[in-house]
Amino acid sequence: MTAAPAAPKAKETPKAKAAPAAEDPAAETQRQRLSDAELVSLMDLIKGAKTVELKLTVPDDARYKTLQSLQVDPLEAEIRQILFFDTPDLALNQAGVVVRARRIQVKGGDTVIKLRPVVPDDLPPDIRNLPNVGVEVDAMPGGYICSASFKGQTTDSNIKAVLAGQLPIRKLFSKEQRAFYAAHAPADLSLDSLVLLGPITIFKLKFNPKGFSRKIVAELWNYPNGQRLLELSTKCAPNETFQVAAEVRAFLHTHGIETGGVQQTKTKTALDYYSKLLTSPTA
Repeated sequence: MTAAPAAPKAKETPKAKAAPAAEDPAAETQRQRLSDAELVSLMDLIKGAKTVELKLTVPDDARYKTLQSLQVDPLEAEIRQILFFDTPDLALNQAGVVVRARRIQVKGGDTVIKLRPVVPDDLPPDIRNLPNVGVEVDAMPGGYICSASFKGQTTDSNIKAVLAGQLPIRKLFSKEQRAFYAAHAPADLSLDSLVLLGPITIFKLKFNPKGFSRKIVAELWNYPNGQRLLELSTKCAPNETFQVAAEVRAFLHTHGIETGGVQQTKTKTALDYYSKLLTSPTA
């Protein structure tokens, strides 16, 4: 494990500067094209990122047709469980911090402390260059956002113990992750003061579709209220972003998959659902 760097003060690692609306893909949008100013901002973020992930959410009424057209076999999917931690009113998310743990079928579990949005050049080199810190731009039709994710490993048994209330939340995260969290989260929100938002069951499949040279990931999120969200994504190097985006769009078009519809993000949908559940008068 890499030795824990001294936790910088939050002001030393500012989050994104005032971001244009398009940098928040969590805001539902039917816009497919970015303005010139947004395009310039996106290009600047891409230059400082380690990877770019191109994403598309598919309307539920088009889900079956999409999976059928891409010849996705649901029996090949990997089962996962996602747990988020925040306050009932999502104060942590509003501060630009996401805390998550994940159970993965057969493989065990992992965790992440994520900051978003961020400007890559504003992250200190001792944090940005750590092998377990990823700086990634997520882009979808009409929106994009850059995040910094401090990743860690945990065990399936530890996650189940937290689910059962038998283990403090902080025990899921490494000392380095906890220092990263303390440097960026509101001072009055310790990890153990957060509440569980989840779990959410997910089916994930990485596949090589016929007629396309890159792997595509299909994730189907199943929310407790019966809502489902299908996301298609592919990753690429920053310098390939626009070429790969054009290739993906053309490929999806040949399969009749609409790329200009309303977009929503998996995390925001999950957090909003549990926040409403926990803060409703009948909760």
